[in-house]
Amino acid sequence: MTARPKTYLLALVAAGSLTLGACGGGTLGGGGDDDEGPVKIGLLVPQSGVYTSLGDDMRAGFEVYLDQHDNQLGGQEVEVILADEGETADSGRAAADRLVQQDQVHVVTGVVNSAVMNGIVDLFEGGEIPLVGSNASPTTLTDVEYIWRTSYVNDEPGEALGAYVAENTEGSVYFLAADYQAGIDEVTGFKSTFEPAAGEIAGEVYTPFPATTNFQPFLANARSSGAEAMFTFYAGGAAVEFVKQYEQFGLKDEITHYSAGFLTEGGVLDGQGDSALGTFTSMNYNYDLENELNAQFVADYEEKTDRKPTTYAMASYDAAKVLDLAIAEAGGPDSQAINEAIGGLGEIESPRGTWRFNDNGTPIQMWYLREVQEVDGELTNVVVEELGELGG
Repeated sequence: MTARPKTYLLALVAAGSLTLGACGGGTLGGGGDDDEGPVKIGLLVPQSGVYTSLGDDMRAGFEVYLDQHDNQLGGQEVEVILADEGETADSGRAAADRLVQQDQVHVVTGVVNSAVMNGIVDLFEGGEIPLVGSNASPTTLTDVEYIWRTSYVNDEPGEALGAYVAENTEGSVYFLAADYQAGIDEVTGFKSTFEPAAGEIAGEVYTPFPATTNFQPFLANARSSGAEAMFTFYAGGAAVEFVKQYEQFGLKDEITHYSAGFLTEGGVLDGQGDSALGTFTSMNYNYDLENELNAQFVADYEEKTDRKPTTYAMASYDAAKVLDLAIAEAGGPDSQAINEAIGGLGEIESPRGTWRFNDNGTPIQMWYLREVQEVDGELTNVVVEELGELGG
């Protein structure tokens, strides 16, 4: 009996830690001319720092796809090289450099931090190595040939929600967001559909990041504005503190709270507890979507991790599927052929529903309105309705 091909996670010691060494020699272009041996895939995700939980979700999502497909992509043996993105642009660039120059990968996937993505554009465009990103997608990333994203553009969660809030709010809306690029992108995206739908703005404030831990002065201003609803952007630890203080300050029953999905996505919801009940968010995925592929994905992901999949896990799962389809078309470990094949992909069946790449290498996909509810004794995001398709 033929032995089943295995997926190798390199650069890991037995305890699961990762050591990033100095970049070695080698040329850009990864082994693109090889026609034998495994397809070498760099999995660039945080394994340390504040984004570790996102990295864990993305790694697990990618591995679930491999588990479902006998550890092969496109009928080829694959060698997955795990690299720690860390939490800064410098750490992410160093890890990407090593994957491309020293490990000679044929393709890379992952990337959480938009600052990292902006910092590695030239590495992949100049080296002509495909990068199938599964999270970071800054609004400034345009006119690229070798960078694809299975997630969304940063301003789209806000854009998906703006018209809905305008049409379902009788009074004005107050904007409150963390003062860095993602917060600005989300508010900008929200206003791009909110204002054309005749939405009224009560105020717009950006809180210092990461210094702000006491949100009550900002919440007091929101209350005094007379706003009927609020749109916010916070993530991670700031999301936990913000949601708790929103309730403590008495706004939960006074001002309807809308946000980009990161506010209640994944582990932060556990930290927020009942304070999050009734919060509405927009996201491109939720584990309760009713389709056969999602049901299998959720079951396999829960078996592997003992938790429900997030949008981060789903996007990484889809990155594996994109590579599966492209490698099959390319016929083997050839970076140029894989990139061309990605560009020729049509509709992709996914746990989120069917989607396809647009001309900028990001998904044309459906967005969903979610509400935090208690289901079977557990807090969870529940899909309320479709918000419409973006990305076209």
